[in-house]
Amino acid sequence: MVRWRGEPIGGRAPGAIVRLGLALVPEGRRLFPSLSVEENLLMGAFAERPGPWSLKRLYALFPVLADKRNLPGTSLSGGQQQMVAIGRALMSNPKVLLCDELSLGLAPIVIKEIYDAMPAIVGEGMSVVIVEQDIGLAQRVSQRVVCLQEGRISLEGRSSELTREQIAAAYFGLEEAQ
Repeated sequence: MVRWRGEPIGGRAPGAIVRLGLALVPEGRRLFPSLSVEENLLMGAFAERPGPWSLKRLYALFPVLADKRNLPGTSLSGGQQQMVAIGRALMSNPKVLLCDELSLGLAPIVIKEIYDAMPAIVGEGMSVVIVEQDIGLAQRVSQRVVCLQEGRISLEGRSSELTREQIAAAYFGLEEAQ
């Protein structure tokens, strides 16, 4: 059962979950193909939650999006589309940002740019949960690592205290993770 602040949220409509303060950056970005970059970003603001994120703030975080605001969101590069997906989620001013495979299929320079934005995001007091296969990247940007194996926690701890070998063993279900 999935709970948020002690209340079950399984089965709730996505919009209701966003209004509670949870936002998702899905694997594959899932932008609206008929909408411009700016319209995609504004879709995230429908919950009208108060907070620091606005178009102005997002364009400062990802300046390339300001230059491309009137283009179709799906006409951008994969990395720029990922920035739009992150921005759309941030526009809901969530308490928790859930990010699924942020680096998947992106060029290293774009991955760096996206992950370099994380301090500004968490600096607003928001928690970010990142599902990431790149162990080194995950450790570099996180305070804690939790490895799941078949829906169960196989390893957890402070990022700075776990070795790459421990994480790899937990990720692949090897006994050395213990």
